[in-house]
Amino acid sequence: MADHQVTVSVEPYYLSSESKPIEKRFVYAYTVTIQNNGQHPVKLLSRHWIITNGETLKTTEVQGDGVIGEQPSIPPGEEFVYTSGTVMESTVGTMQGSYRMIDDQGEYFDASIPVFTLASTHSVH
Repeated sequence: MADHQVTVSVEPYYLSSESKPIEKRFVYAYTVTIQNNGQHPVKLLSRHWIITNGETLKTTEVQGDGVIGEQPSIPPGEEFVYTSGTVMESTVGTMQGSYRMIDDQGEYFDASIPVFTLASTHSVH
């Protein structure tokens, strides 16, 4: 079994110019960095997100192939960075999930996406 050393970090930010608080529409963007610290190339096949509304605690699951229309291959020692976004009905919420990956030996594995907070104010860190 290969040692998959893939780490995921996320930097979220609130898009006030695209949000409409009076309509309970809060738009967030997030930049994801996927680092391959292992010895083998890996390929991202699909994504699984769990998005939680911070006010109602309602969760939404999103699954799909790749990210931003791509299924990137990440060589050892390299990283893949992309920016995406989501719309929520609350001023605060969380996202977390995993990426389904495959290595060059044909072994599938999941790279965890740690939970991160989406907040429309600077009072939550």
